[in-house]
Amino acid sequence: MEVVGWLVALVALVIIEISTMGLTTIWFAAGALVAILAAALGAPLFVQIALFLIVSVLMLVFTRPLAVKFFNNDREKTNVDSVIGKKGIVTGQINNLQGTGQVTLNGLEWTARSAQEDKVISEGSVVVIRDVQGVKLIVELDEERV
Repeated sequence: MEVVGWLVALVALVIIEISTMGLTTIWFAAGALVAILAAALGAPLFVQIALFLIVSVLMLVFTRPLAVKFFNNDREKTNVDSVIGKKGIVTGQINNLQGTGQVTLNGLEWTARSAQEDKVISEGSVVVIRDVQGVKLIVELDEERV
């Protein structure tokens, strides 16, 4: 009977994984597979559960970073993520203390702040976008252009 329960869990986890394609439940499916083998060999329920948990956690901890690295590397950054690392032109002096600053990037005007709190960046400077916080670009002066 325990084998059937683990088999149902395995099938459910695999179906969820196939439908999401997000590497979310595959780790637990591996744990369920090991639990099925343990149940088939007559291991007590507590051993099956322990094996399920141990294998699932180990798979998650040790293989997920590798899987994410290899399976998500062809995804193109979109929207806000795509501007990080790009260069823009300061169209309004950036002064964090005064709360001012504007940058033009890809033909769009953005509110901007300096990554260095005390750094004032003058109009016309070329900056590199380091982060986006809300609707504000966090920028640094482009050292190649100085």
